[in-house]
This record gives sequence, C-alpha cells and structure tokens, in this order.
Amino acid sequence: MLSVLRKQFSAILVFFLIVQGLLMVRMSIASDVREPENRASIMLRHIDDLWRGESSHSLFSMNIRTARYSRTLRLEGWSLGTDLTLVRILAPKKEQGVSSLKSGKHLYTYLPRVDRTIRLTSSMMMGSWMGSHFTNDDLVQESRREEDYNIAISYEGERDQQAIIEFTLMPKPNAVVVWGKVVLVILADSLLPLSEIFYDEDLVQTRKIVFSDFKKLGGEIRPATLRVIPSDKPNEFTEITYQLLDFGVPLEDNFFSLGQLKRR
Repeated sequence: MLSVLRKQFSAILVFFLIVQGLLMVRMSIASDVREPENRASIMLRHIDDLWRGESSHSLFSMNIRTARYSRTLRLEGWSLGTDLTLVRILAPKKEQGVSSLKSGKHLYTYLPRVDRTIRLTSSMMMGSWMGSHFTNDDLVQESRREEDYNIAISYEGERDQQAIIEFTLMPKPNAVVVWGKVVLVILADSLLPLSEIFYDEDLVQTRKIVFSDFKKLGGEIRPATLRVIPSDKPNEFTEITYQLLDFGVPLEDNFFSLGQLKRR
C-alpha cells in the first residue's frame, strides 16, 4: 500500500502543471500572435513564461480508466510558478488528506493514515502510479521549449472544419529531453489548445493529450477537461475535469512547506 501511495501524486502533479501552462495560452499570447518575428517562438516562449510566473488555485476531479480498473479522485491544488505545487485529495474518504508537495526537483508525499512524509528517491522516478500514464520523472524534468527544441509552425489552415495552428517541436542536438518530437495544435482564432502529441526518440507516438469542454474558467474561456491517452492502449485514459480554476491568487513561497503538506 505504501509503495503505491508513494507514487500516487506524481501523476496528479504532472497533470496539474501541464494544465497551468497550456490552459493559459490565450491570455498571454494574444497580443503577440501576429508579430512577424518568429511567431512560433514567440508563442512557445509565452507558454514557458506562464509556467514560471503564475500562481493558481483549483478544484478538479481525476478519472483513471484502464483495462483492469476505474478510479476517480476529487482534488484541490495550488501552484506558484513551476517550482512549487501542492495537491491534496479530498475524496474518496479512505484517501482524504493524502497530499503531495513539489519543491524544485524534490517530491514529497504525506500519508495521513500512518502520519508519514515520504521523499521520493531517484529509484522511484521512473515508476508509474497504479498503471497511470505518467512517471515521477515527468514532473521533475522541466525543459524550456525554446532552449531545448527547434520550433516551427508546421501547418496553419483548416482541419476538421476548424482553423488551427500546428507547431512541431524537434529537440536540438545537445538538448537533454525525453521526447523525440512534440506536436501542439491550437485554435487559430482563440489560441486555445486542442491537442498535444508526444513521440519517443524513434519518433513513435507515445501519448496524446486532448483538450475539450470549453467554458469560462479563471475569467476566460478555457478547456475544462483534458484527457491523456497512451498510444499503445487507446482504450485507456486518464482525464482531469476542472470545477474551479483561478489564476493570480495571492500565495507565498512559505505556503509550500512540509508543515502545510500535513494540514487537512
């Protein structure tokens, strides 16, 4: 049981950080999207800067579906930049209060049933959570896209009766990154994300994130639901749905402490 819970929140935090970056594309890049100077780099630069500068508070659910089981959690999360994240399970009752803290490259999980705080070690970094589609290493490996990838607009036009912009990111020769290619698609008019596809070093598609359920969150229209689908198991998924998402909330660094990790 402990070995499972040690890994549990890495997947949740990965989703949480992905959403904080990608759901905010429209808010920050709208003023620069038509600049002539390397439009692709400008857009991706803004996405990376959002990961590093914004605070957030959210309430959301996570539904994990595999061939063997289905599982749903209700959670509350806070973030400050990309270095500080705190996520706490609200339900189901048997896991209520289980919390996880990301501070820089370090990950901590608190297990209230045994009153124990665990720091994840390097040997745990490639472990998955109960068949989830993320690893601990996904969370701590934070690459700045403009520095690590060559960015190009690979398509701009109509697809599936929607005007879209597609970006293709290829790693630079000396970049230390996991992915061999990343393809990001956004709506051309609203700049809202539609999908992001990840390829391994052999350029084999590994997973896809699909954004949907566009509605007002944090004062803007955003996709309230994202679904991660592993390419080798297309009938499985992990899905997050946001009930509340606020940006620019007043948070200080000391909120993200081991003491706060244990607070219910």
